[in-house]
Amino acid sequence: MGRKLLLEHINEPGIQTFDVYRQKGGYRAVEKALKSMSPDDVVEEVKKSGLRGRGGAGFPTGMKWSFLAKPEGVPRYLVCNGDESEPGTFKDRYLMTHIPHALIEGMIVSSYALGANTSYIYVRGEMMPQIRILERAIAETKAAGLLGKNILGTGYDLEIYVQPGGGAYICGEETALLESLEGKRGNPRIKPPFPAVAGLYGCPTVVNNVESIASVVPIINDGGEEYAKIGIERSTGTKLISAGGNVKNPGVYEIELGVPVEEFIYSDEYCGGIANGKRLKALVAGGSSVPILPANLICKTINGDARLMTYESLADGGFQTGTMMGSGGFIVFDEDQCIVRNTWNFTRFYHHESCGQCSPCREGTGWMEKVLYKIEHGQGSIADIDLLWDIQRKIEGNTICPLGDAAAWPVAAAIRHFRDEFEWHVLHPEESQSKNYGLAHYADPIKPVAQ
Repeated sequence: MGRKLLLEHINEPGIQTFDVYRQKGGYRAVEKALKSMSPDDVVEEVKKSGLRGRGGAGFPTGMKWSFLAKPEGVPRYLVCNGDESEPGTFKDRYLMTHIPHALIEGMIVSSYALGANTSYIYVRGEMMPQIRILERAIAETKAAGLLGKNILGTGYDLEIYVQPGGGAYICGEETALLESLEGKRGNPRIKPPFPAVAGLYGCPTVVNNVESIASVVPIINDGGEEYAKIGIERSTGTKLISAGGNVKNPGVYEIELGVPVEEFIYSDEYCGGIANGKRLKALVAGGSSVPILPANLICKTINGDARLMTYESLADGGFQTGTMMGSGGFIVFDEDQCIVRNTWNFTRFYHHESCGQCSPCREGTGWMEKVLYKIEHGQGSIADIDLLWDIQRKIEGNTICPLGDAAAWPVAAAIRHFRDEFEWHVLHPEESQSKNYGLAHYADPIKPVAQ
């Protein structure tokens, strides 16, 4: 069994409440940080831990904190990104639902480290139960004297507010989130300036993901160096994974980074293998925006090394033969699943969620949806496959925010690894309508990768 830092007490009755969370050692990190550490000490511990952002980008958290500008007489803000909208990802919602005080404690410690006296938790608007849970947890914490004015008699003041979002995927991008938080349309900002210099209300701001902020608690409790001992190389600590698709045991798992992907898929401790006795066909490792991998590249890299659940190992080989850890949305496809249909479904989502600010994304996602619809519904041609490749290539890297890239990467990877399946849809239009395509790229035999 791997070590659990965030979900150790997840099954404890009443862990949602302040009293039970406190009995299990909760808010020790607040006492330690505020009473015996300076803000810079907290930042230094997070740097030592090697914690990387758990929202998708994987940028070192301590380094991000150190970029925060500190002009005299100007407020600073911490904003928690709880706008979990990535298809296949539900681990932040799970954390907010079942152990909300882990997030509140992390918010207090992180706000102290950053010198923020007002902080916000921005939660996707559809998650009203989670919003109510967090508001209740904040009220409990405030009643206990661990939030508000003069916390623990240290002279540090902090207020935390929960803000419902508008249900827009684009608001998961930090500058679009800040625009929405200010009451504006959630369009991404052009950078620079970056939020660390001019963020919320034009003031220095740090935006971190729910899991990233909650992870600060064990780092302060145990020390950054102890946290860094967990995991492998630059992938330190534990990671929450949302496992779904065709697995026997879907759910949220906390893993020590470095677990082999094959073990995560097939071990009874985690996913338990492929459901209904089927074979593995493909995997989306980090939410819908990351490149899909065929079975022959999931458990081993192109060099034959075991593929590990780390930022580096999943990315081994670049987008030609690798993928990304992303948000940890682990979607498994069995031999009966249709890659063309799945890619079309993802593209429909990105077309719908594009804010329309950048023409490559606004127009390109629409064109990709239309072309994939044609191929999936027996109306496509071989030239349409080449057109798809050309469209995604012209979207990637040509937009203000990463949504364009997020829409392009799944299409590029699907064609790169499963072009024969796209061609089969074109050449067998009637048959492709009557059943799923499940003819290639099984775990055995291993097929060569199409370059």
